[in-house]
Amino acid sequence: MGGEDTKLTGPDLATGISIAEILDGGMLAGHAQGEAVLLARVGADWFAISATCSHYSGPLPEGLLVGDTVRCPWHHACFSLRTGQALRPPALNDVACWQVEQRNGKVFVTTKARKPSRPEGGRPTRRGGRGPDSVVIVGAGAAGESAAETLRREGYEGSLTLYDPDPDAPYDRPNLSKDYLAGSAAEDWIPLHPPEFYSERGIGVVHDRRVMAVEPQARRIRLDNGETREYGALLLATGATPVGLPPELERGGPPVHYLRSFADSKAIITAANKAKRVVILGASFIGLEVAASLRARKLEVHVVAPDSRPLERVLGPELGDFVRRLHEEHGVNFHLRQTAKEIAAGMVTLDSGDRLAADFVVAGIGVRPNVELAERAGLSIDRGVVVDQQLQTNAPGIFAAGDIARWPDPHTGERIRVEHWVVAQRQGQAAARSILGQGERFDAVPFFWSQHYDVPINYVGHAERWDAVNIEGSIEERDCAVRFVQGDRTLAVATIYRDHESLEAELAMERAT
Repeated sequence: MGGEDTKLTGPDLATGISIAEILDGGMLAGHAQGEAVLLARVGADWFAISATCSHYSGPLPEGLLVGDTVRCPWHHACFSLRTGQALRPPALNDVACWQVEQRNGKVFVTTKARKPSRPEGGRPTRRGGRGPDSVVIVGAGAAGESAAETLRREGYEGSLTLYDPDPDAPYDRPNLSKDYLAGSAAEDWIPLHPPEFYSERGIGVVHDRRVMAVEPQARRIRLDNGETREYGALLLATGATPVGLPPELERGGPPVHYLRSFADSKAIITAANKAKRVVILGASFIGLEVAASLRARKLEVHVVAPDSRPLERVLGPELGDFVRRLHEEHGVNFHLRQTAKEIAAGMVTLDSGDRLAADFVVAGIGVRPNVELAERAGLSIDRGVVVDQQLQTNAPGIFAAGDIARWPDPHTGERIRVEHWVVAQRQGQAAARSILGQGERFDAVPFFWSQHYDVPINYVGHAERWDAVNIEGSIEERDCAVRFVQGDRTLAVATIYRDHESLEAELAMERAT
């Protein structure tokens, strides 16, 4: 991912520092050979890796040390201190690693090491050996792309093909409603990797064919041109589709846009460049992030939603009220407890009779999981594709991950389905290892982040309902942790500018299972 150049701070670690300067379990930000470096001490071992997360350039020295790993404070990526390898999404790229030497009571960061070819524990998986002869992945979004990368990182050498009708996939979907839409991120930030990344690793990415059917007993897929492809293992990562407005609302009025794809984001930018006013239907995360981005482009923004306050069902009333005030401070106009009754002639008419001028409309009223392919294949469906702890469906050799997967969550004791980018990436990683027979249980704590102007909200855990909301710190001063509690258990924690506390909450939830 793109990011700003990191300014060098702290000591020059190549000239050495006293061993006494860092206690066991401590980290220090410094630099060596003109690059920002994190120096860490774990018992008698010393490690040095890049100080900058490879996702959005988060400051790793401000993160959390867990064993011989470090977690990024911004979006909870995890890296090996021993090798610099990206162990957990959202980071997909490794970071640099240096040798550390001890001499005369001092430690020195010396030679920059070569990156290993696969993560710790990875073992070659050859044709005829561990793993299927071929893997087909339907969907090149967060889950599908992460699975493909993980298969190759784990040494899988069989045939590996991604099918996705989106001509731009794989790309960084969260950025589409945030910095890219606001005009502060370049277009070349959006692809997760350049095309040669996939060709060099033997990952086929097919855009001109759509998978129309899965035949589980024959272990093959059928494409839209009638051709078939056999598979040894199949991963369904078909994602979700925005919920559409009633057709009668979209006739003859200002154009209605949805935001899911790269093309959608570019279409909204094109519309915004010729517009002065926009009406956003829905006070969802997507709707409000779009509102913030279009305010950055100086549009007059009106948000219409049936809710009494934004995001209350996810963040509770206190954070919901704060989010509303934050947007109002930036000029967003809210029309709550209302819905659109008519969209016509440059105007959106609400059920209250109010009329809002609009050059275009953005609808963000939710998404539905794309389960049709799985349903036609006879897979078990329950508000998503039902999978076990290894993300396998009821059909042997078929796995599901991402927005469509409903899995048994060890943290809540319930089956849940979560529409978060990082969850999808981590499920793709776990599904790949399950495909290779490693028997990995998916037990990651759900995590997402949302950006509203200069205010980031991090959320760990999963709480569909709660008994109490406990607030530590001050929401108004933008320094708080909001805990969603049921009985004596903390189900989820939302934080504003308390990154370390968010990491600690995630770790506590992991250790509680």
